[in-house]
This record gives sequence, C-alpha cells and structure tokens, in this order.
Amino acid sequence: MKKSFETSFTGWAFVLAAILLWFGWVLSPHHIGEYIVASDFTKIGDSVWFWIWMYRFHIFGWVTMGISMFALLSIITNRPYRTVVLPGIGMIIVGTFTLAIANAFYYNFGAWGVGKTAGLSAAEIQEFIDDILFTNQYVTCFIRFGRIFSGVGFVLLGAAFLKWNLVSKWLGWFTVLFGLAAMGIILGIPDNFEIYKPLFHVKVLWLLVMGITLLTKGINLPKEVA
Repeated sequence: MKKSFETSFTGWAFVLAAILLWFGWVLSPHHIGEYIVASDFTKIGDSVWFWIWMYRFHIFGWVTMGISMFALLSIITNRPYRTVVLPGIGMIIVGTFTLAIANAFYYNFGAWGVGKTAGLSAAEIQEFIDDILFTNQYVTCFIRFGRIFSGVGFVLLGAAFLKWNLVSKWLGWFTVLFGLAAMGIILGIPDNFEIYKPLFHVKVLWLLVMGITLLTKGINLPKEVA
C-alpha cells in the first residue's frame, strides 16, 4: 500500500470536494428545480448574497472533484491497469465538468434574474422566463448526460479497483454499483430531478469515503507489468 504526499494531497482533495459540494447544497436557502420559475427569483432575492456564495461553494465543489480525479489519475497510471483507469477517470472528469457547467447556468440566471425581474409585472416576468426556456431545456440535457458520462466512468474505475485490488473490495463494488445506478436511473427515468437527487448525495459519500481511504490506508499499486 502506498502512502505518500501524493496520496495525502489526493485524499484531502476528495474530502474538500465532498465538503464544498454537500454544504454548498444543504446550506443554500433555495434550490432551483429542473426549470427556473418565477417564484425562484422571489425566494433567491430574500437572501441573494448568501444564496450566491453557497452556489459558488457548490460549483467549486465540482471543480475540486475534477482536481481530485486528476490527482488520482497521476497516481494510478502504471501498466496494465492504466488501460481501464484512464478512460474511467477521463469519463468521470468529462461528466463532472458537464455538471459544473450546468450548475453555472442555474447560478448565473438565478442571481441575474433577481435584478432583471425586479419591478416587473407577472406577465413581464413570465416573458423573461419564456425567453430562457430554450437554454434551460438544453441545460437539463447537460445534467442528465453529465451523470451518465460519470456513471460510465465509475463503472470502469470500479472495475479497475476490483481487478487489481487498488482499494478495498467493498469500495470497488461501491464504485461499480453507483455507476450502474447513475446510468440506469437516468436512462430509465428521464427528466425527473427529484429522483436524481439521491445520486448526488451518494456521490458525495463516495468522495468522502475515497478521501478517507487514501488518507488512512493509501492505495495499493501492484508492480508495473511490461
């Protein structure tokens, strides 16, 4: 088992990502749903700066998750398992930043919309919402495919964990099963953010477990095979 500055840095990156993602979400005074509606601006406006900062923490959680995955990639790129690890982590990173971009849409239009709709009539606010509906619809696709892309990556990464015993067996199975669940739920039940929400909390738990594992146990790196 390898324990070093590399595993410590990577472990803390995973833990920080979990903290930023989860607390940014939980402490937010208002959560926008799948589509922005007129009442969102009123609720955000009640504590707009606190809402903005919580969303910033949340978005930087996605960014930190990307950093943690890149750091993990730098540790486990030896042969032969890099053939599975590289595409696995690569897909997770693609999915992570797709989700970050999608969340940036809700952050931007939520905060901007508070000022933009101030003093407008109900009809004018509805016209504003109708104008951003096309973009909003496109962003819902970002949410779904970001999670599907990540799900594919989790399956591949978990398979590498299991085949080469890089981490504990149960953590390898956790990784595989989470990836399968993410793909299965979103492909089988499209356009339902309420059902997607538990996946976010499970991902945060996975990040935390990965971080603690790397900090306490390190990672098992079999000798490179020619």
